[in-house]
Amino acid sequence: MAERIALYLQDDLTVSNAIDLVRHAEARGFFGVWQAEARFARDPIVMLTAYARSTMRIQLGVGAINHWTKHPLAIASELLTLEDLAPHRLVCALGAWSDALAARAGIERHKPLLAMRETLLVLRRLLNMERVTFAGQIYSVNDVQFDLAQGRREARRVPLYLAASSPQWLALAGEIADGVLLNYLVTPAYTQAAIAQLEVGAQVAGRSVSNLERAQLVACAVEKDRAQALQIGRRFVAAFLMHQPHAMRANGVRQDLLDEVDYIMRTTPPEEQLESVMRHVTDDVVQLVCACGTPEEVRAKAYAYLEAGATQLLLYPLGGDLFLLVDTFGLGYRRT
Repeated sequence: MAERIALYLQDDLTVSNAIDLVRHAEARGFFGVWQAEARFARDPIVMLTAYARSTMRIQLGVGAINHWTKHPLAIASELLTLEDLAPHRLVCALGAWSDALAARAGIERHKPLLAMRETLLVLRRLLNMERVTFAGQIYSVNDVQFDLAQGRREARRVPLYLAASSPQWLALAGEIADGVLLNYLVTPAYTQAAIAQLEVGAQVAGRSVSNLERAQLVACAVEKDRAQALQIGRRFVAAFLMHQPHAMRANGVRQDLLDEVDYIMRTTPPEEQLESVMRHVTDDVVQLVCACGTPEEVRAKAYAYLEAGATQLLLYPLGGDLFLLVDTFGLGYRRT
């Protein structure tokens, strides 16, 4: 059976190059393409609009969208419009954002779990073309229904995922979402544990995790030159170790490496820190949490996440030959 493989693009390609890559992915049989909501960068809805106009069938995913800079009404309107442009091809993941990013935007997040619950409720009802009145603690909507002068008037079926990492957010996704978007730089063992937590929330709602999509982000770099691909992954892992060591600890990174990174961060000039940390990140650490190396190695790592319970893979290219990455999984990765 062909597995469902999608690209997950950030904003490190030019718009024209991103469109070319998406076209190539569709031609090679990819299931989908996602556009990330990067930190204060390109608008992902605009990018997906470009992909929609340049393709015919590939699924279009956006996320993780935050609901703090846009009211649920605005998000629903964007999804409705994009779904009209590319009917039955859209999926959306919502994310919690972070206090650090919110502070830079002058926003204070209140009760984020409750806010997400209210957001999904309002979005679903609006996309179902209902007339909505809702008085929540975070969001309120008073007698609102989409007023369409032209176009389709039937309910829009846009699957809504949650981007989740912590037990609380995973349980919430299992309870109220259509699926979950699992973070990158994790091990297959993490994926298994996350799905178990997803089941906890699903049981609260009388659902089964088997009916939920489990989309796993996989940080990838593929080159025919194995060392080059590993070096791309090494830089990415090193930067993550510098800024989120707690997350790497949870994924089995050795404590002695974490201690060394901490020492470098305290004693090395900022401009030298990344290169210093990279020298301590061995190949086995890169391959613990990334799919980096030859095409064969990258496919094998992807297989491990599917075996752990993911229902689809979202390949996040860290660099390298992006067309080779698409060709590595071209026409669908098949289990053997």
